[in-house]
Amino acid sequence: MIPGARLIVLGKQGAGKGTQCVRLSHHYVIPHISTGDMLRAAVKQQTELGREAKRYMDAGELVPDGLLLSMLEGRLAQDDTRGRGFVLDGFPRTTVQAEALDALLAPRGLDLVIDLEVPTSLVLERLAGRRVCVDCGTNYSVAAPPKVDWICDVCGGEVVQRPDDTEAAIQRRLDLYEKETAPLVSWYEGSNRLVRVEGTGTPDEVTDRIVRVVDESRRTKVVEHP
Repeated sequence: MIPGARLIVLGKQGAGKGTQCVRLSHHYVIPHISTGDMLRAAVKQQTELGREAKRYMDAGELVPDGLLLSMLEGRLAQDDTRGRGFVLDGFPRTTVQAEALDALLAPRGLDLVIDLEVPTSLVLERLAGRRVCVDCGTNYSVAAPPKVDWICDVCGGEVVQRPDDTEAAIQRRLDLYEKETAPLVSWYEGSNRLVRVEGTGTPDEVTDRIVRVVDESRRTKVVEHP
């Protein structure tokens, strides 16, 4: 069996993080942990953490780091992640969050942090054409729509354009990402845990690139620590 892995995938919105995280989850047989999905599920299920998070979200405020870490700590304590690892999507976004995550994952830590690099012009094009199911969150695009009249193939929900997927709103999110995440990328580079991977091309091509760098990193560590 292919050994598991403990991975983080970074990248701009529209870089293909979600697609690649699902693919890496299947390849390494590890859970795909999306903090965004966890938040939405907790709010929908009206858990104690979900109710607390909803108060911030309804007020248009960011969910505090402590609340996100509490949710993440519970997920990482489950048997599937403790045994084989995980691919983490959407967290961390700042160096403060990364430091807290390191403390949470000690002593084993991470295997690798992947930074998916995609030109801003391509990201804008992808996001402007993105469509999403209002019920289950499945992503589509104008180039790859659902099979029947913008009805979700997965759950039958309505597929629409998100109100914040206008070009101006997208550009604001990208600017914020660059401001927040540039220091995070440098922080992980400083500890020799980050690799940059070209995110253009077909999903298969991008997955192959990521798998190569993850497996090469694993081989290198074995040589360094026989």
